[in-house]
This record gives sequence, C-alpha cells and structure tokens, in this order.
Amino acid sequence: MNTPSLEKLLEKVDSRYSLVVTAAKRARQIIAESESDEDGAIGAVSTALDEILKGDTFPVQEPYSNQ
Repeated sequence: MNTPSLEKLLEKVDSRYSLVVTAAKRARQIIAESESDEDGAIGAVSTALDEILKGDTFPVQEPYSNQ
C-alpha cells in the first residue's frame, strides 16, 4: 500500500496535529470494527490516511467545555 504524501494530506486538514489525531481516531475505529488482526495497526493507519486523502474521513471540532 502506498502512503500518501504529507503535503497532499495537509491540504485536507488544518494542521499536522489535526492530521495525527484524525488518523489515530479513525485507525482505532477500523481496528475495533475488524474481526481479524491480520491487517494490524499499520494497515489501519494507512487506511485512515487514504480515507483522509479521499475526503471520506475528516476532522471534527468538538465543543470546548469548561467544567
């Protein structure tokens, strides 16, 4: 699987931080949804990055709560 370039990924998100957080959250979802561990974490991260590049996955701003 060919990993997309950082420059192309940063066109889809605001910052590197947003990219890392979004990819990590989506990768955890992919791992939780998979029935087998054949792909592993590396495959899940690559899949998450590909989804971000295609526009299928995007960062969501959660409201700040000061409690």
